[in-house]
Amino acid sequence: MGIVVLTMKASVIEMFLVLLATGIHSNKDMTKKIKRPKFTVPQINCDVKAGKIINPEFVVKCPAGCQDPKYHVYGTDIYASYSSVCGAAIHSGVLDNSGGKILVRKVAGQSGYKGSYSNGVQSLSLPRWRESFIVSEGKPQKGVTYPSALTYSSAKSPAAKTGEATKAYQKPPVPGTTAQPVTLMQVTGATATEATTTSLPKPSPSAGSTTSSLRPQPMGHRSWELDLWSTSSYASGHHSPRANPGEMDLWQPGSVLLDAGFVPKEELSTQSLEPVSQGDPNCKVDLSFLIDGSSSIGKRRFRIQKQFLADVAQALDIGPGGPLMGVVQYGDNPAAQFNLRTHMNSRDLKTAIEKITQRGGLSNAGRAISYVTKNFFSKANGNRGAAPNVAVVIVDGWPTDKVEEASRFARESGINIFFITVEGATESEKQYVTEPNFSNKAVCRTNGFYSLNVQSWFSLHKTVQPLLKRICDTDRLACSKTCWNSADIGFVIDGSSSVGTGNFRTVLQFVANISKEFEISETDTRIGAVQYTYEQRLEFGFEDHSTKADILNAIKRVGYWSGGTSTGAAINYALEQLFKKSKPNKRKLMILITDGRSYDDVRIPAMVAHHKGVITYAIGVAWAAQDELEVIATHPANHHSFFVDEFDNLHKFVPKVIQNICTEFNSQPRN
Repeated sequence: MGIVVLTMKASVIEMFLVLLATGIHSNKDMTKKIKRPKFTVPQINCDVKAGKIINPEFVVKCPAGCQDPKYHVYGTDIYASYSSVCGAAIHSGVLDNSGGKILVRKVAGQSGYKGSYSNGVQSLSLPRWRESFIVSEGKPQKGVTYPSALTYSSAKSPAAKTGEATKAYQKPPVPGTTAQPVTLMQVTGATATEATTTSLPKPSPSAGSTTSSLRPQPMGHRSWELDLWSTSSYASGHHSPRANPGEMDLWQPGSVLLDAGFVPKEELSTQSLEPVSQGDPNCKVDLSFLIDGSSSIGKRRFRIQKQFLADVAQALDIGPGGPLMGVVQYGDNPAAQFNLRTHMNSRDLKTAIEKITQRGGLSNAGRAISYVTKNFFSKANGNRGAAPNVAVVIVDGWPTDKVEEASRFARESGINIFFITVEGATESEKQYVTEPNFSNKAVCRTNGFYSLNVQSWFSLHKTVQPLLKRICDTDRLACSKTCWNSADIGFVIDGSSSVGTGNFRTVLQFVANISKEFEISETDTRIGAVQYTYEQRLEFGFEDHSTKADILNAIKRVGYWSGGTSTGAAINYALEQLFKKSKPNKRKLMILITDGRSYDDVRIPAMVAHHKGVITYAIGVAWAAQDELEVIATHPANHHSFFVDEFDNLHKFVPKVIQNICTEFNSQPRN
């Protein structure tokens, strides 16, 4: 019996152990399932920019085909958040054009990004940007949880904007709760004033190591302290020398009005009852401000820029009889906020300025200058013709595109370009500047009159009076388009045998006397000359000489040819060899001098010249046929044709020819 009992007990114990083991294995399996959740890698398109994604660190999958140059990348190794994420991954060598998974980490903004060609992708250079990112292979790190779904910023702009990027996920604080650590990429949209009184928690060690593992931030690095808080050391470990927090108390927007002797607010109510001013007649200019609305300028600096415009509007006596002012804001592309005729007094202008909102994007000042030249200074937009055109470009640091060609075209259109460069590039930052010496390449003249360099945005208000003093000094606005600086003048000179050597020298003196009345340069009036007999010869073209002294010397060197008189063929030759190379924004003037009737027909060549917009003056001497002169001359013929009885009297007609040229110019629209 005893043996049987023991056997039964052993069986029971064995069954218990089996059940216990089964339960343990079952628990282990459940534990494994809990510890290993399935991670889904989010997919993005090739055009998604890092700045649009709020998450500070994430793994994503890129599709194939992101090597296309339309997906812009800015920087090398460390990329501006304005870059295509997948394009940067290919440029860095982490991916090829077939796509794949990558790990992206947000880091602090840099003071400049150097472009380079790598792995089939040409990255571009860019000035400082508020945020950067680096790319590595898409292998999740142990102990780090990555989001299966990405959080995107507001879609108002192609780039994530400070403040706007946080409104989509920002929650109001709950009393009694503990503040969560905030990294540089997850800052709430507090104002500068609120931020200075808020105690910010320290970043986690992992967040700190992300920044410190990179190279130290260059001196002059612009962090977000102007827009969000004043302690840039939180983001980069040191205070930015460009934005000393102490400066924030030195000047408050609007204080310049009282400093400059303006009327206090309490007195404005009595002034509003006075008649509306017609404007200051001593400062009659058509003025356009091109303001920087790029993302890198930030909200705080953009507000300072708007206050500067308001100060200008207050200081100027805006009105139809004085200065008129419009504003164009530029980022990726320019847009007119309002034109010259929109607001006819300073009060309305200031109200409109306050309503301007920042566009974001890059800092394409060159594109903005082209826009202003082609669109802004038109009669439809309020351009008055009799007032000088002035464009003031404000740029934060440096433009992201080139300004030279656009500015040359603007100058040739008679626009006086001023450049205000705020916090320009330091020596260490100059390597990132797209176009070195851009300001001198843009302004009307390089004598310092048209350029103002401001060390800090907090000092911009001090520029109001110096700028307005220059703008209102209309006698010094050298680029204003006038009768003297806006033409391509082509002389067509009869060198036939009937003229003779002595008289030919008299004709050349007549040509020189007219030429020296004009302002001659490559951007002002240009002079060319053709001599003809039966044949034609180009003596010099519009692009051959760019100073008055060179032109006068070239005229002296013209040699007498001798031969027949084929005036019709000479007009055709001048159209092809001279005026075909005339600039589109120049007035084309042909001054033809002959002493006899042409051997060929002049009617068709003259009609072609008129059809092509060439204003033709015909000057006949001695035996010239007056009916031919009237056919050659632009209508009305009595204003464009002259007859001189002998060569020695040619000089008497110089003032009359000049007067008619300028009278005609002043009667035409300015641009």
